[in-house]
Amino acid sequence: MVHFTPKELEFIKDNECCRLATSSDDKPHVVPVSYLFHADQFYIATDYNTKKFSNIKKNPNISLVIDVYKQNGNRGLTLQGVARIYEQGPIFADIYSRFYQKFEWVRNDPWKEYEAPIIEITVISKSSWGIN
Repeated sequence: MVHFTPKELEFIKDNECCRLATSSDDKPHVVPVSYLFHADQFYIATDYNTKKFSNIKKNPNISLVIDVYKQNGNRGLTLQGVARIYEQGPIFADIYSRFYQKFEWVRNDPWKEYEAPIIEITVISKSSWGIN
């Protein structure tokens, strides 16, 4: 398991959008997504008919990039990890509740089990820049 520095944890918690990279048949696919960070795991909600969901079902290896580009200093974190899909059950319910509390877009368009899966990402490696 990867351990984050206090500054990296602060950076993760101060942001809510990242880019998720998946791959299928050696073709990369990158999309911006909202994330939730809880208990050293990243969580992303998606729909069943997305390319990212289809790719993760075929290949659970993913990458995330959280970054901020400003004139006075760029900062970012690149993560590689393994994805797991939750469609129902206690973990789904707990993480969905956290999404509901954090994001207005979830409260405006709520869903139930088997309507939109939640992707859990376990980080296996990381690199960062400008975070110190």
